[in-house]
Amino acid sequence: MTDPYANPTQPNAAHTAHTAPFDETRPQTAQPPTVQRGEDRRSIGDLLGDVTRDISTLMRQEVALAKAEVKQSTSRAGKGAGMLAGAGVAGLLFLVFLSVAAWWALGHVTGRGWSGLIVAVVWAIIAGILAMMGKKEMQKVKGLPETTDSVGKIPNALKGQEENNR
Repeated sequence: MTDPYANPTQPNAAHTAHTAPFDETRPQTAQPPTVQRGEDRRSIGDLLGDVTRDISTLMRQEVALAKAEVKQSTSRAGKGAGMLAGAGVAGLLFLVFLSVAAWWALGHVTGRGWSGLIVAVVWAIIAGILAMMGKKEMQKVKGLPETTDSVGKIPNALKGQEENNR
């Protein structure tokens, strides 16, 4: 049997760093220093650069989220306003034609004056219902997004202050 350490320049399957027994006669190669768990070898400048970069990324993401929330609220406001406008136009046209028909139909029974008053009261009730529905839709629109609150909390979080200490 040959010694696997006799000629280290020739490759040998038995010659590996993991399987070779410790030999005091062989020179030991220097191992790179190991990093202890939790120990970081980066400089303070590198760490501050990372923190600055992370804060910048966080701020950009928060602003993008706020823009998306404003866009969604604006879309809802536009939808509500469009519904109110459409209801107004449709209600007006419907009111004109139905009012004339009802006025003439009721005019045969109660007289033209009373029939006009009855038709006006009916349309006042319908207008009230449409206004309440439009108001309900407009109340679904939020003001400023909640993201603006979290953006405002970032400087205090960096200082280590809690929200209650503001």
